[in-house]
Amino acid sequence: MKVTKIAVGMLAATLLFSACKQDKNSQADAVVTGSDAATSDAETPAPIPVESIVYINSDTLLTKYEYFKDVNERLKAKAEKTEKGLRNEAEAFQKEVARYQQTGGGMTNEQRANTEERLAQKQQMLQMKSQNAGNQMAKEESEEMKKLYDRVEDYLKKYSDEKGYKMVLTYSRGNSAILYSDSTLDVTSDVVKGLNEEYTAEKTAEAEKKETKKK
Repeated sequence: MKVTKIAVGMLAATLLFSACKQDKNSQADAVVTGSDAATSDAETPAPIPVESIVYINSDTLLTKYEYFKDVNERLKAKAEKTEKGLRNEAEAFQKEVARYQQTGGGMTNEQRANTEERLAQKQQMLQMKSQNAGNQMAKEESEEMKKLYDRVEDYLKKYSDEKGYKMVLTYSRGNSAILYSDSTLDVTSDVVKGLNEEYTAEKTAEAEKKETKKK
């Protein structure tokens, strides 16, 4: 689905951005500063230990993250409902045009002109309605994807602090700067597990909140 394809690329970019920010912070911490420095020349930042660098497979993350799957299904269902409604209106319009083509010969010039004007206006309205629906869906997709990126980035910050990681890279087959990496650096499963546990807890709390309101 289009939503999935867009999300893969944009999520990968978000993860890379997050990784770069962490990298810059770690490099800034490594620079020696202060009035007691022996020389005025800036020292070269110490390299980040390999053990502090891990990566995530963004493709796997998106296929196994329950939050993304729920969002994807919700957007897909809404898009299909909208498309069905537009298709029904388009079919009804085509039938109306067909009737005019069959009966137009018996109309006066004025009747034909009025009918054609009405049909033209209706066609324009349907086209505008379709365009607006597409724009609305794109807006909703963008908003949902932003929520997704925020959730992943927030979790990665906490996860990196707990594990002592300085950099989190992202890997996507066929679209990655990482050509090879040791599989021991792959923390995708661990991250997905943590993300799903957080999401499950959120859904449980929301369901309990709704039950309390009913009572």
